[in-house]
Amino acid sequence: MFKLTLEAAKQLLSVAEQKARQMGLSSDIAIVDEGANLIAFHRMDSARLAGIDISQNKAWTSVAMQMPTANLAQSALPGSPSYGINTTNHGRIVILGGGIPFVYKDKVIGGIGVSGGTSAQDIEVATAAVSAFKSLVGVGDSSITSARIGSIHSSR
Repeated sequence: MFKLTLEAAKQLLSVAEQKARQMGLSSDIAIVDEGANLIAFHRMDSARLAGIDISQNKAWTSVAMQMPTANLAQSALPGSPSYGINTTNHGRIVILGGGIPFVYKDKVIGGIGVSGGTSAQDIEVATAAVSAFKSLVGVGDSSITSARIGSIHSSR
């Protein structure tokens, strides 16, 4: 199994920040591990204070529910099967887009949460980091290079 390291989290935060800047956003960005515990957090200049908690809870939700937070929005509508899910877990479940898990070999090994724009914009920023994560771990490639192992480590 692979675990996210602090170094890898910093790289992913950097990618997300760069994407947010390109989009003209000031975002709060959180990276969590496979247990949904915070590894790294970044608040860009002028990012909203409320976004601190929102981004961390988006990352937590993506790992706890093992899916992007945007997937919960439809099923959480009144009359839908998961209506009210956002009121569970002491309100930590976030149904706004911008939380996406990091998946390696069909296992969730962490997640990212972004807050600072619309749900669509937050998803775009988070997706940039997810794409970088896939490159980092070589998804689609059966080998992991030594450079990649420096950022993500294997535990048995």
